[in-house]
Amino acid sequence: MTVGAGADRTGGRHVASTVVGDTTDDASWIRVLARVIDAAHIVVADRLAATVDDAVSGVGLTADVLVADASQLVLTSMSSAGETRMDLVTTLAGRAFQLGEILPGTGEDGERLLWVPILDGTDRIGVLRIGLGADDRDDDPALRQRVWSLAGLVGHVVATKSVYSDRLRRWRVDGAVSAPSELLWQLLPPLTFATDRVVVSAILEPHDQVAGDAFDYNVDGDVIDLAALDAAGHDLRASVTTALAITALRNARRSGEQDLVAIAAHADALIATQAGSRQFATAVLARLDTATGELAMLNAGHPPPLLVRGGKVIKELGPPPRPPLGVTLLPGRSATAAVSHDQLEPGDRLLLYTDGITEARDASGTFFGEERLVEFTEHAAASGLSAPETLRRLTAAVLAHQGGRLQDDATLLLVEWSPEAYLRMLPSGLQLDLGRDR
Repeated sequence: MTVGAGADRTGGRHVASTVVGDTTDDASWIRVLARVIDAAHIVVADRLAATVDDAVSGVGLTADVLVADASQLVLTSMSSAGETRMDLVTTLAGRAFQLGEILPGTGEDGERLLWVPILDGTDRIGVLRIGLGADDRDDDPALRQRVWSLAGLVGHVVATKSVYSDRLRRWRVDGAVSAPSELLWQLLPPLTFATDRVVVSAILEPHDQVAGDAFDYNVDGDVIDLAALDAAGHDLRASVTTALAITALRNARRSGEQDLVAIAAHADALIATQAGSRQFATAVLARLDTATGELAMLNAGHPPPLLVRGGKVIKELGPPPRPPLGVTLLPGRSATAAVSHDQLEPGDRLLLYTDGITEARDASGTFFGEERLVEFTEHAAASGLSAPETLRRLTAAVLAHQGGRLQDDATLLLVEWSPEAYLRMLPSGLQLDLGRDR
């Protein structure tokens, strides 16, 4: 098909363009991707959906970008300036997000649609709504391959624009957040990261009020550093304590330190610099060699992680706990600590969590408890859910137990050491060139 001259809507500047092509033509799709890439250099976040829609019009399609909120409950349309929202749990669009699959659907006007997951790397951003236009247009593997590539490009652009667009950040957190929460979210890495050996995924609730809870990870070659933290309190001081702990851990690692005891001592010292009453944070620090499965771990007064093997929680991991970060036994000396060493098996999952999960109470005062946590974790493993979807559903179960609102911060960090784990987050049936070693 032929589309005549159109307006570039990236910033009010009219750029004439003539695009000739259809959904089966490689050259046409190269122009689609090039148009988005070129526009992305200067487009503001508000105009990104319009830019993508303009680009795909050249192959007879329509598009909208919907971003998920931090609690993964709502999808917000960027083309409607945030006015149009969809339930993420019950809709077909939300199911595409949950399962990481490209799903066909029908719009309110009868138009045939494709809902395409949007990822930044493997971090779930939202979904791309593709309108197929003409009734005779095929929904075929070639088209799905192309819209999947487009969605990947959009995911990278959304992540980039989120850094300096308050409006986009509001859509991605579904409203306002507290000052302590704002401080912590600025420090955190993406919620999900993956290689062809390992998947790391995390979630925090309540996302708009979280203060002392946090997670961190770092990837250098084959080694991944992991941390789950929970500072005392639920106010700005708790957030500052956690921020100091994360800063200390990163600073020690970036200075070349690899010993977990020394890294923890670095956090002890920095947390202790705060004025006023003593502050502290419980934590689990770990280092995983993804080439061998060797796991080293230090526990600073934190709930011990759970090891899931063969779909069953087989044991708690970690050494006897030392005092929390920031608590020293003698002036100028850090608390003594032991480091455990375990050998993971391919397919193992490691679940780190804070006590806001197990201590969530229902109306009668009953804890969610470790037994429920174990049961849900085992059910998710047996169901073959991806790591991020496992955490989303587990958090929903904890929230439901406590009437929809947690009284304490709750953090989950799930690590899956498996060469197949990342595939659960990508659409099936596509020919994916992921650049793995051949």
